[in-house]
Amino acid sequence: MHRYILHCDLNNFYASVECMLNPELKGKAVAVCGKQEERHGIVLAKSEKAKKMGVKTGEAICQAKRKCPDLITVLPNFATYIKYSKLTRDIYYRYTDMVEAFGIDECWLDVTGSISLFGNSYEIAYKIKETVKEELGLTISIGVSFNKIFAKLGSDMKKPDAITCIERENFKEQIWNLPAGDLLGVGSATKRKLEKYGIKTIGQIANTTQDFMKRLLGKNGTQLWMYANGLDDSRVATRDYFVPYKTIGHSITCTSDLLNLEEVWCVFLELSQNVSKRLRAYNLTTRKIQISIKDNTLVSKEYQGCLDLPTSSYHDIAKFALKIFIQKHIWINNIRAVGVRAIDLQNSQKIEQCSLFCDHKAKERINKLEETIETIRDKYGSKIINNAVLMVNSKTPDIRIEEQLIMPSAMYR
Repeated sequence: MHRYILHCDLNNFYASVECMLNPELKGKAVAVCGKQEERHGIVLAKSEKAKKMGVKTGEAICQAKRKCPDLITVLPNFATYIKYSKLTRDIYYRYTDMVEAFGIDECWLDVTGSISLFGNSYEIAYKIKETVKEELGLTISIGVSFNKIFAKLGSDMKKPDAITCIERENFKEQIWNLPAGDLLGVGSATKRKLEKYGIKTIGQIANTTQDFMKRLLGKNGTQLWMYANGLDDSRVATRDYFVPYKTIGHSITCTSDLLNLEEVWCVFLELSQNVSKRLRAYNLTTRKIQISIKDNTLVSKEYQGCLDLPTSSYHDIAKFALKIFIQKHIWINNIRAVGVRAIDLQNSQKIEQCSLFCDHKAKERINKLEETIETIRDKYGSKIINNAVLMVNSKTPDIRIEEQLIMPSAMYR
């Protein structure tokens, strides 16, 4: 059956929201940037004018301002971006329940079943584009095609505020001359590897053999060959599709280097509260904890260990993270960034063998206390109650987000 897939991409999303909310910024070179004092002084998003001046996402603010001296920088407001992302998806849901997120500002839509109600795929794309513009003041670029890969490719081909159609009958003429790096799944390392064999375009990927691509890149090579030949048949997830969580973690760059074990403990405690909250929200527990440590020379290390019993308690997670750190990390340079990740997740209702060496009543009291604390925070704000040790300078930026947007971690197949 012929499918009709859209890929909707909000243009310059963070910067566009800021310009929409503050009319004084419209038409100017604007960049949404992290706080320099928290060592997050990079460009997260830029307006169309800043983009034309050469400003790039991920570069330092000082680099961006050398290219564009008139650049206006604004701090990010993630709660607002999540709000507008959800409002945009609500518009998509008017046309189909098959909406799959691919980031906060991108979604695939399968409108095959909507043709008889709303017109052909181009007409649906146009209605969505104009509705988003009229109701939210934001622009989107939309790719229209017969599979997800080409729909994504189409939304990138013409920006901003545009619709690009890639049809089954003429896709070779439209996309085979494009750089290989434009194809979803071709990152910088893969691109370099392909170039060593003279493969620089999507068409050249398509015209190699499937066996060659598999030998070169393994399973990913087979996928890329199929993508380039228009053979992607991956489905768009339905609205109620739930992505099973494999890990839950949080990492931060500290506002200044951590100098001693007490400061490391504070960061572990802060991060573990975020991890614990999400474990409880999804009715999960963890049997393993992984920590990541980056020192001030940007050398990164990861360590992990197994807990005696599964847990969702932030005290358990933080204490075990500290134990791993003390046992395994050799402190040579001061620490710049820290991460805590819960792995080997399982349903919290799973029956476990009790341990004779655990005070289960005390463990239950701690869990109830932490659940009560989270209930209070949900009602009155994340800062209303906290551990005393974290009320002084813990060298952590503001990492608690009041509302989170749930998105798949990889393309649904």
